Amino acid sequence: MSTSPVFSFMTTADEVATAFSQEIKGKNVLITGTSLNGIGFETARVIAKHANLVILTGYNDARLKLSEDAIKKDVPTANIRRLTLDLSSLAGVRKAATEVNTYSEPIHVLIHNAAATIGPFKLTIDGLESQMGTDHVGPFLFTKLLATKLLASATTSYTPRVVFVSSYAHTFGPGINFDTFEHPNPDNYSSFGAYFEAKSANILTAIELSKRSKGAINAYSLHPGIIFTNINKKEESIPQMQAMGILGPDGLPNTEKYQWKTIPQGAATTVAAAFDPRISDKPGSYLDDSAVANESVVSHSSDPANAARLWALTEKIIGEEFTF
Repeated sequence: MSTSPVFSFMTTADEVATAFSQEIKGKNVLITGTSLNGIGFETARVIAKHANLVILTGYNDARLKLSEDAIKKDVPTANIRRLTLDLSSLAGVRKAATEVNTYSEPIHVLIHNAAATIGPFKLTIDGLESQMGTDHVGPFLFTKLLATKLLASATTSYTPRVVFVSSYAHTFGPGINFDTFEHPNPDNYSSFGAYFEAKSANILTAIELSKRSKGAINAYSLHPGIIFTNINKKEESIPQMQAMGILGPDGLPNTEKYQWKTIPQGAATTVAAAFDPRISDKPGSYLDDSAVANESVVSHSSDPANAARLWALTEKIIGEEFTF
């Protein structure tokens, strides 16, 4: 790159992808949670302009087809592949990973963008609280099962990446409740408390994955910003969002209390985490506004002891060790 790009709150995903088009060129990228009107879709759309292959995932193939068609209409040259993936089911994760492992291509970048609905207490099929199960445990297992595919993309000049879309909202919670992680308790459940916990788990996992891989995989977490996406519009989420003051009485964004990003702006930091070569020597970092912002992570979500404890407990839950 002849110039070093400077990004801001206003930067769009397209601008980041254009800046790093040479880094994206030839790469195979798998992105979870790619429904229309979401930041995962926008991430996929801009990456598809430059990448060799973009794999769209979601639990509903009809919705994936809509996303694929929309990307191909905008980017006729895009090479898109659809993968059905239910992150709320460990069996579903294993099934999807088995399919990916039959692909002839390696995976250069794995982006964990999908998230469960913020709503009333709900258990996954495996008995986990839905947000922790879908946002943390499922992605942890998926990463573990695709590690060989990721490592296969490594060269002397390239290290594969895993990106976790977290949130600054992790700062509003107390971190991981290790007591209720294994045994969810509806009596002390808070929908946003579970969300804060899942986002802390994303940050801790990026830190620990980078550490345990000893330079073989670089993992990052990030805050995308506050964005009005399809997840904010779900009927069961709206009352929770209104109670937090994120949405107003009309169900629309509260612009007096928060500064909102557009979907193109909201996807920018994910693209930076996936491709900015300037962060290659900063594995485990947390990004905000497309730049490293480790100072924004509160202590419970950067504590190495918490990261190691969460890793071990997640291994116990999935019944597999994740080692390198």
